[in-house]
Amino acid sequence: MPDVSWALGRATELAERGPQHGGNPRVGCVLLAADGAVVSEGWHGGAGTAHAEAAALAGADPARLRGATAVVTLEPCHHSGRTPPCSRALHAAGIARVVHAVGDPDPVASGGARWLAGQGVDVLTAEDAGVPVDVTGRAARVSAAWVTAMRRRRPWVVGKSAMSLDGRVAAADGTSRWITGAAARTHAHTVRADVDAVVVGTGTVLTDDPALTARRADGTLACHQPLRVVVGRRAVPPGAALRQAPGDWLHLPTRDLRAALDQLWDAGVRRVLVEGGPTLLSRALREHLVDELHAYLAPVLLGGGLPAVTDLGVSTLAGAPRWRPVTTRTLGEDLLVVAHRPEGDL
Repeated sequence: MPDVSWALGRATELAERGPQHGGNPRVGCVLLAADGAVVSEGWHGGAGTAHAEAAALAGADPARLRGATAVVTLEPCHHSGRTPPCSRALHAAGIARVVHAVGDPDPVASGGARWLAGQGVDVLTAEDAGVPVDVTGRAARVSAAWVTAMRRRRPWVVGKSAMSLDGRVAAADGTSRWITGAAARTHAHTVRADVDAVVVGTGTVLTDDPALTARRADGTLACHQPLRVVVGRRAVPPGAALRQAPGDWLHLPTRDLRAALDQLWDAGVRRVLVEGGPTLLSRALREHLVDELHAYLAPVLLGGGLPAVTDLGVSTLAGAPRWRPVTTRTLGEDLLVVAHRPEGDL
């Protein structure tokens, strides 16, 4: 029969099916009967849909839930918002034991573990339940970006740049379309479709006139369109492509990127993609605002032209921040490197 360690691994797989946009965390849940058999499973499909625990409960035979164990990637919520609290639903169903990988840092929704324990439910962290570190670590990573954003009250920021092998985003004459191939550009659109907002500077709007929409490989619009945000004091032209595209857009007439992120946080934005250009991305890096870097590398050498980043205030190699590589992936002829910023650099 499956055990709690297996169940948490499975719950993590389920959580990864959920979107990262919408303000809510990705969560997965597996319900185990008293004899260890799987009763049901579920995951959160995004803001406004059933939470993972509620989805699992809805798919279960109620008679098999008495004395069952709920294994969840994130502490069950204890808050009535667009959906009822999962803590009360689990208790009402007769769940006797809850094992969760990560505590909920949201002061509005947290408290489910404490409340359940107060009702006599056996509540354990995955670590206390003896789940191996590699399994708990993967479960923690599935919601790590959201948890980090909630704890510091600022969106998780993904910085993106498409560049030549020698770190250029445009040739000496200013041409930049296209440095990377179709596969890399398609992947970049999937990233757009999984964030709450895409942020560019006014320089990019005036130079490239991007629509900033998220599109599928066939060119059709993705179901979710992120908020398109322009940061900078210069005006956005009336005929700008981002004004005409479907969905919402916003101009923040400031050069204070931290203040802009604070404003987006207050508007419910939890995950941001900074697409540039180099001036805005460099400012975000210099101010330690980027959490995750996506570097698309094309097998072309330009030898000159516009660099991907400008001065970051690094005067010696020993003082350069060493980012932590997370994944590398081949996209057609191009290479994508995803890296997270150094630990503790928050």
